[in-house]
Amino acid sequence: MKKDLIYATIGDRPLKLDLYLPQEAKKPLPLVIWVHGGGWMSGTKDGCPARRLIADGFAVASIEYRLSGEAIFPAQIEDCKAAVRWLRANADKYGLDPNKFGVWGSSAGGHLVALLGTTSDTEHFDVGDHLDVSSRVQAVCDYYGPTDMLKMDEGKPATARRRHDGPDSPESKLIGGPILENKDKVARANPITYISPKTPPFLIVHGDADPTVAHLQSVLLYDALKKENLPVHFHTIEGAGHGKGFGGADVTEMVDQFFAATLKSEAPIENKQMTSKSKASEPRGAARSAQGRRPQMSYEQVMARADRNKDGKVTKEEFDGPPRLFPVLDRNEDGELTRDDFR
Repeated sequence: MKKDLIYATIGDRPLKLDLYLPQEAKKPLPLVIWVHGGGWMSGTKDGCPARRLIADGFAVASIEYRLSGEAIFPAQIEDCKAAVRWLRANADKYGLDPNKFGVWGSSAGGHLVALLGTTSDTEHFDVGDHLDVSSRVQAVCDYYGPTDMLKMDEGKPATARRRHDGPDSPESKLIGGPILENKDKVARANPITYISPKTPPFLIVHGDADPTVAHLQSVLLYDALKKENLPVHFHTIEGAGHGKGFGGADVTEMVDQFFAATLKSEAPIENKQMTSKSKASEPRGAARSAQGRRPQMSYEQVMARADRNKDGKVTKEEFDGPPRLFPVLDRNEDGELTRDDFR
């Protein structure tokens, strides 16, 4: 792990990424870049779930970007593109294959990786350093990302409480004003706006019970890609919520196969549009107390007991509570306990 590599500096603000490399790689590695979620308002590059791909011979990068409280759109996608260019410019240094870059993100990160994909053949949002290299990516895995923010309240389940068109919604904070009063800015942030014949292959995964980003958002993206006859696979997890129920082996294998086909195989990518479905997985480590309640610990309790190196996170090896409790607390299933698991 190469931590906190600075890929760009905005004013006096350094932007950083973490790079994970397999040991003793013998040839340039395909790279998967993880973009975190958090409503564009929160989240960090820590706890990267894509790290498991290292075992399959991928390099993995996890990037940070300016959040909406720091800068409004398009700062976020500009930062993501700057990270892609920096990684490509430094491909030889780190043993990366500059022609095999994939991206993967969830929620707000899903939105940003979709934008990276659909703007791949353009210079939209390319600003800053390393403009002599491309920010193009060769594959996109979009986990339940927003697309058309003006339709965020359409098709959402009855359990959803948040309205997305209010002036204090995450979407309005991203745009820098109420989305209903800034429709031109909303269109500029919509990945569908930029779809072209050069858009790379997409894998879209979304739960049909998502109360935060309605399943319809991914339907809109799939339909637009299909209309342009582009390679896209749209997988619906029946009964899954906003990132909950995604832990099934079938979904894991599907993601692995997607990146293997798009970034490792020399065979041409099949130009097909397909949909599939699976059932939501049970929570990992769903150990219950005798009363049926999950054991509870606060973030502060966990850190005080087990965060020995005081880095704000606890690995499974560091955790000194009951082993069956760790997967219960690890809500995002990334193998580490961080503040995000306790939000």
